[in-house]
Amino acid sequence: MANWSIGELARKTGVHIETIRYFEKVGLLETSGRTEGGHRVFGDRHLRSLKFIKRARELGFSPQEVRALLDMGGPEDACCDEVRDIAVHHLEDVRRKIKDLKRLEELLASTVDRCSGSHVSDCAVIDMLEEPVG
Repeated sequence: MANWSIGELARKTGVHIETIRYFEKVGLLETSGRTEGGHRVFGDRHLRSLKFIKRARELGFSPQEVRALLDMGGPEDACCDEVRDIAVHHLEDVRRKIKDLKRLEELLASTVDRCSGSHVSDCAVIDMLEEPVG
């Protein structure tokens, strides 16, 4: 088993040292062992878990979803049926966000099309920004 410093683990994963410390503090990452001098020592399990957490966050999984996946056993032991349930919920959220973004794109595109772009005070974009939401 490898024994890496927090700096080495950060370099191997592309995760900032402070983020690693935070993940330990909030219980997402298993607490590391320590040398006699008090320095953190990380192993293969930490590396795999940290890569897993980082990738899950890159894919938009919420911290709560990542914690749930880790609580199920993480990359080593999680059962596919339970993981699928979380992924299905996340997919629904992603699709909802895409739908919202498409509406936003249409609104912005139509507003920009109405904007003259001239150096005048009458501007469709400003009018849209001043409209109350809802």
